[in-house]
Amino acid sequence: MNDFVVSIIVPCYNQAQYLVECIQSILDQTYQSWECIIVNDESPDDTEKVALELCKQDDRIKYICQKNGGPSSARNNGISLAKGEYILPLDADDKIGERYLEEAINVFEKQASTSLVYCLAEKFGSVEEFWKLADFRYSELLKYNMIFCTALFRKSDWERVGGYDETLRKGWEDWEFWIRLLDEHSTVVKLESVHFYYRIREQSRQASMNNLDFEEIGWYIFLKHLPVYRKFFSNPIRMALDNADLQIENESLKNNLANVLTSTSYKLGNKMVSRLAFLKELQAKK
Repeated sequence: MNDFVVSIIVPCYNQAQYLVECIQSILDQTYQSWECIIVNDESPDDTEKVALELCKQDDRIKYICQKNGGPSSARNNGISLAKGEYILPLDADDKIGERYLEEAINVFEKQASTSLVYCLAEKFGSVEEFWKLADFRYSELLKYNMIFCTALFRKSDWERVGGYDETLRKGWEDWEFWIRLLDEHSTVVKLESVHFYYRIREQSRQASMNNLDFEEIGWYIFLKHLPVYRKFFSNPIRMALDNADLQIENESLKNNLANVLTSTSYKLGNKMVSRLAFLKELQAKK
């Protein structure tokens, strides 16, 4: 029998400054049967130093280092060593709520047919807001990803589909993984509580993607799963073309918004509006 029920896989590349906060959110879990594997993807920062110090705090925290291979490679490497029945990927700059594991495992134990459990989410950092995501439906998943990477699934299912696609180094590797892991018969449960916190940074892998990247990756995923798309769409090529345009437009809007919200002019303007509102409130009290 395994000592751990959940294995949390934390790839880290140039995210040492956030790693302590990320791991603390794991240590704070109400459900304690977990192990955490930090995977250093040959990061040039202080990832190794920070990770080794964290390992001293709790023997459930483990550390490995690999030659740089990207997030898919790091996750696959960590999962291959995992002892838990369930896997939870968690990027080193994000964090989870203290009851996430407890509530997710409770679902798996009560509903044996469950393939995946995720939750509500919030963005924090440069942007702070509720992350509105559509409910899961497999036909919609083929169009866009509504499940972030930090969802729980069985290690046996990861083995069944062959892990994450390591050729996807620029992004959307979690979307492609869900397409293979799930199907129209899968039971996917979304917890109706916020348990995932997604950090928005000015410089990140997702923010650095351009329209050509989105188009290239989107077509790669579409062609790789063409038989599945043909099953669900009468004209999959037309759907893919329309969807590619929407994906590019959506990502461009998100990146533009993030750039605006983190700009110096926006921050100064926001401070001025706050001060004016304060002065207006004082005036009203006189």
